[in-house]
Amino acid sequence: MSDLLQALPNWQPYGTPQYFVVLLITLLPIIIAMFCGRRLAIYEGLVSVYFISFMFGGSSYLQFFALLFYLVWQTVVVFLYQAYRKKGNQTWLFYGSVFLALLPLIIVKITPAVIGHNSLIGFLGISYLTFRSVAMIMEMRDGELQDVRFWPFLRFMIFLPTISSGPIDRFRRFNDNYLAIPNRDAYLTMIEKAVWSLMLGAFYKFILSYLFGELLLPHFQRNALHAAGLFNWSTVGVMYTYGLNLFFDFAGYSLFAIGISYLMGIETPVNFNKPFLSRDLKEFWNRWHMSLSFWFRDFVFMRLVYTLMKHKVFKNRNTTSSVAYLVNMTLMGFWHGVTWYYIAYGIFHGFGLVINDWWIRRKKKRNQLRKKAGQPPLPDNQWTKALGIVVTFHVVMFSLLLFSGFLDKLWFHNLP
Repeated sequence: MSDLLQALPNWQPYGTPQYFVVLLITLLPIIIAMFCGRRLAIYEGLVSVYFISFMFGGSSYLQFFALLFYLVWQTVVVFLYQAYRKKGNQTWLFYGSVFLALLPLIIVKITPAVIGHNSLIGFLGISYLTFRSVAMIMEMRDGELQDVRFWPFLRFMIFLPTISSGPIDRFRRFNDNYLAIPNRDAYLTMIEKAVWSLMLGAFYKFILSYLFGELLLPHFQRNALHAAGLFNWSTVGVMYTYGLNLFFDFAGYSLFAIGISYLMGIETPVNFNKPFLSRDLKEFWNRWHMSLSFWFRDFVFMRLVYTLMKHKVFKNRNTTSSVAYLVNMTLMGFWHGVTWYYIAYGIFHGFGLVINDWWIRRKKKRNQLRKKAGQPPLPDNQWTKALGIVVTFHVVMFSLLLFSGFLDKLWFHNLP
């Protein structure tokens, strides 16, 4: 099998026109069946395996075996916890199961920092699959999932359009959507949305991302490294071109995943909703990589707030939420990688959200005092909204400069 995988071409998802041509031809029987009100469950599974084989073909063949090991591991962990949850609800067993589900990802993330090279159990998309399985364990704990079967679980885990980089779906939403086959009119509407998503994704990824990432970004990087120092004008160029390239590249990929999902009759959640029109950081995280931010909100932030308040760790609710923001965003930074700039990015946004909440509370209090004094509230109009959008955009761009790792090269790689 190793020889066969090595002989295959290595196709990155949505990376080339050839990939799209083969994918759309392969999906044609699924599209016809959906139009006729049927699902080709076995064929869909074979299509997923087929394209996963190409995704991990050639020099990436070891990742295919890492994926197989990972799926076996997660299947054992999830179904053992489900079997236990029907009998008991011990907290330590819940946390132990979550830890075991997270363990492969933890190993993959810390291995480069510890021994200097990637882990053998790592593969493209391991983070997003881990979010799916961990969410299932947490929902089993809450009693929201009670009777998960093997094939629906496997279908959810290896769903082709979103396997490598999201958007991150939830099992109940996905499975309900899968079982509810749309009628012909509804499916035609889904095809229309799929075509729009694929066209907009192509514009984002192959034109705008190419412009910012391939043409402009290297120019600014070279000039910034040549100028050196703590900061220079070319670094400002790096900040904006990298941030815009990251958005258009990732948003384009997400649109591809959403478009292909719609063709397969699955309404995968939207991942970006005009994030650069956000008037503050809280709104930004409700618009940027939404499936990830909502995952952290539901399974980290809200649960941490509940635990801290239940045990009365802090007397002040605002202190509780501030600590939860910092922990939540710092964990998100660590999730991206164990490097100072990813962690700094998470901490930066954690403090940003704390300041954001403080300003909202202060503004509300000031308006209450002004109302008692018979004065009008502080301005809240299109001009203040525009100012908030401009400020938020620049703050986000600086945070993405941190995230890029370029400052690591600028500050430390030029040292004698």
